[in-house]
Amino acid sequence: MSATEANVVVDRSVFDGLLDMDDDPVEREFSKDIAVQYCQQTKGTLVDIQLALRSNDIESLGRLGHFQKGSSSALGLRKVQSTCELIQNLGRRVDQDGNALLLSDAEILAHLDRLVAELFAVNREAENWLKEFFKM
Repeated sequence: MSATEANVVVDRSVFDGLLDMDDDPVEREFSKDIAVQYCQQTKGTLVDIQLALRSNDIESLGRLGHFQKGSSSALGLRKVQSTCELIQNLGRRVDQDGNALLLSDAEILAHLDRLVAELFAVNREAENWLKEFFKM
């Protein structure tokens, strides 16, 4: 994913594919329900991410990043997905190409601290976008 693509809040090709699954293009019950579920599930995941960060649990941060990456990609939430992928990789102690990182735990945690703050910001942006789109 290019830097420009990662700066787009929502990948409309993915999101429009989700909208195509709606029976009623006005009510949008199916896609709206998925968006509501995403917002609810994300609250708990972000709490878990904060707890893992506070306890310096790098591996859990990697697993939670992976989980949130999948949830956000299903809706085309590109910025969230991109940030979660970085968290996942750091938690697995690899770079974007899968090569081992030669960083100390303290260095990894410093990067994770910054990325978790970024995740909260981009997720807020994505949720606001969804709420505006679905009038929630």
